[in-house]
Amino acid sequence: VLVAIVSIAIIGVAAIWALNPFAPEVVVTNPVPEGRRITDHGLLANYYPPQGNGKRAGILLLGGSEGGLSPGVGRMAKGLQANGFAVLQVAYFAAPGLPPKLELVPLETFDRALDWLKSQPEVDAERIGIVGGSKGAEAALIIATRRPELRAVVAAMPSSVAWQGIDWNIMNMILNPPGGSWSLGGKPIPFLPYAQPKQFGGPVVDIYAASLETLAQHQDAIIPVERIRAPVLLICGMADKLWPSCPMADQVKARASANNGPAVTVLAYNDAGHAVMGLPVDKSNSNYARLDRMGGTNDGNNDARADGWPKIVAHLEAALTTPSPAQ
Repeated sequence: VLVAIVSIAIIGVAAIWALNPFAPEVVVTNPVPEGRRITDHGLLANYYPPQGNGKRAGILLLGGSEGGLSPGVGRMAKGLQANGFAVLQVAYFAAPGLPPKLELVPLETFDRALDWLKSQPEVDAERIGIVGGSKGAEAALIIATRRPELRAVVAAMPSSVAWQGIDWNIMNMILNPPGGSWSLGGKPIPFLPYAQPKQFGGPVVDIYAASLETLAQHQDAIIPVERIRAPVLLICGMADKLWPSCPMADQVKARASANNGPAVTVLAYNDAGHAVMGLPVDKSNSNYARLDRMGGTNDGNNDARADGWPKIVAHLEAALTTPSPAQ
């Protein structure tokens, strides 16, 4: 009996290791007809050119830990395009030619993306903003500390720190924990490692909350948001069950305020979770019933989107309407 139990356990572990059932499905959405696929300059991206004549402001748009070029982020890209922006939705891992895991993703990927966007003839290179959600928000804030020419920043479900990477293969995660999420010049940037939660079996947010309690020992992982030169809009759900995005948003705002950093606005929604950002979803859409998977209710997340999306557009328009002042 003992041999049989051990054998079953080994088979189960091997199956989890081989099949990797916890990994999100990676989708590389076709941008046609509103946009086109970009594969040059080391990029995998969907580009949605601006509508209308004349040079327009550009937006670098980053999805989260789903990887690839997801349709949900593509929907946001089209929404921004409809408001007159040139939008580059760039993949940075888990897609052909990119790192398979969210580990040591080169920040140079985003540098190339920004440089490509700025070089487009229909884009005003002096009016560039960045928008990201979840891990894309973490990246957006880090990028904005390095790229002073950025004129607007939107970070939804944001992070106040650079985190340890993610490997959705649970066995790999246990036996060979990933390093940092991001690298620069081939070297990892400082990151906050995961800590054990006080109780096992709870939501993932408990791991991140426990990890933040160790921040005093890893202060080099804190994103130096005071270096950002653009106004920052943060959006979060108070019921977020993936990570504590509202407490981290408050940390970003407090650090910026204490260190003469940029103006930071926080939109916090009580009945929303990790699906707080995006265009509202029609109740007849099958995706509506999935809005509550990572906290909040379906109605709460959708109401937050209905309130927050126009404010995202307004923030970008206000910051990117006029050419940048002389440096």
